[in-house]
Amino acid sequence: MEILSNPDLWIGLLKIIWINIILSGDNAVVIALAARALPPDQQKKAVMLGSAAAVVLRIVLTIVAVKLLSLPYLQIIGGLLLLWIGVQLLGGEDEGEEGGGKQHSSLASAVRTILIADLVMSLDNVIAVAAAANGSMVLLVLGLAISIPLVIFGSSLMIKLMNRFPIIILLGAALIGWVGGETMASDVSLHETMAANPALHYVAAAIGAVLVVAIGKLLANRGRQQAAQH
Repeated sequence: MEILSNPDLWIGLLKIIWINIILSGDNAVVIALAARALPPDQQKKAVMLGSAAAVVLRIVLTIVAVKLLSLPYLQIIGGLLLLWIGVQLLGGEDEGEEGGGKQHSSLASAVRTILIADLVMSLDNVIAVAAAANGSMVLLVLGLAISIPLVIFGSSLMIKLMNRFPIIILLGAALIGWVGGETMASDVSLHETMAANPALHYVAAAIGAVLVVAIGKLLANRGRQQAAQH
């Protein structure tokens, strides 16, 4: 086989695996946040389905990412979607603890949330993977397929940590907000403004994190108060 006899392909494969290890952290957080509200027997299914679908999604995105990223306002819309997802995931936290309906009551809704979040978060990430693959579809598919167990392991570990240390849920939601702010700041329509004021990129990310945490906790507190009244 070509990949067995070509050292350049092995080097490219190692690059893709390493890139996926680095870039899979935020995806693992989203999957864990979405799956943790499910019954234990469905958590593993959500992690498996969400991780596999996320990797397939990245393969598809790699083909069209450059064109998509050149469309104005697309990343602003995507960033707003991430903020909304972060708020929903954090806002439903206390409802489940108080005996009310949990935010993700079904496997389908959890997987849907994972896919939407990964679609937005992977747009710029896949460019790095495509560069490492250097035009080789064999490398691209192999590298991303190998990353599936990495994402599954990371997500499963995050669920356990979230159950043991609730503060991680708050930090995870803040991370989603941070990525949402970064995504909006990276939109092609804001390129000149961001180039002239590089600090605005971090300001937008910080505002995204603060908004998700503030609004999410506000909704969680409101849900707790409503549950106490009934």
